[in-house]
Amino acid sequence: MFYLGGFFGVITLALWIFAVVDVITTDEGSCRNLPKFGWLILVLFFPLVGSIVWFVAGRPQTSGRVYRGAYERETPRFPEYDRPGRFAAGSPDDDEDFLRRCRERAEEQRRKGREEG
Repeated sequence: MFYLGGFFGVITLALWIFAVVDVITTDEGSCRNLPKFGWLILVLFFPLVGSIVWFVAGRPQTSGRVYRGAYERETPRFPEYDRPGRFAAGSPDDDEDFLRRCRERAEEQRRKGREEG
């Protein structure tokens, strides 16, 4: 005869272990709604409820996933480029000042090369 309480206990234990390991290996800045230490305490003292709440409200969201052919991989995120008001040219040809500085630098390097050689 199948014992339902034992099955529920094993599932709870597996979920709890997975949640504890997940909380420990998650980056401090990636946790949502509570500090990492708070999530660890919650999951340790309330195994079933804490684990479920961690997966629903605390675990980092992985919205940066992109499907690429047969493989799925995470796209790199650079939060310093997501600042509001930051100007970024669409292509190098759009930023005339950048191109002018590149030309000046190249010309200066050529001139120094001719003087040395």
